[in-house]
Amino acid sequence: MQEHKALKSLDSQNLRDNMSEAELLFTALAELSTRQIAETDEAKGLEQNKKTAKQGGTIAKNAKVELESKTHRKIVDSSNFLKPTKLIKK
Repeated sequence: MQEHKALKSLDSQNLRDNMSEAELLFTALAELSTRQIAETDEAKGLEQNKKTAKQGGTIAKNAKVELESKTHRKIVDSSNFLKPTKLIKK
């Protein structure tokens, strides 16, 4: 996550607010895959859930890599959905 925030030049801003539609979809795929695998395996505790999270992340990563190979475009890039704003001190 820190690499992703650095790529987008974000400090305290919410990463999800600055993700493209594709970035959000692949994040959602990773989360859904992880949850369904955890439910199926009845994962309990940190170690089992870490293993499950790796599996869910791998599913999303493989899908992302395949789409990138077909479109010849990166899913994750430095563009931000929201334009940077300056904080106004009151």
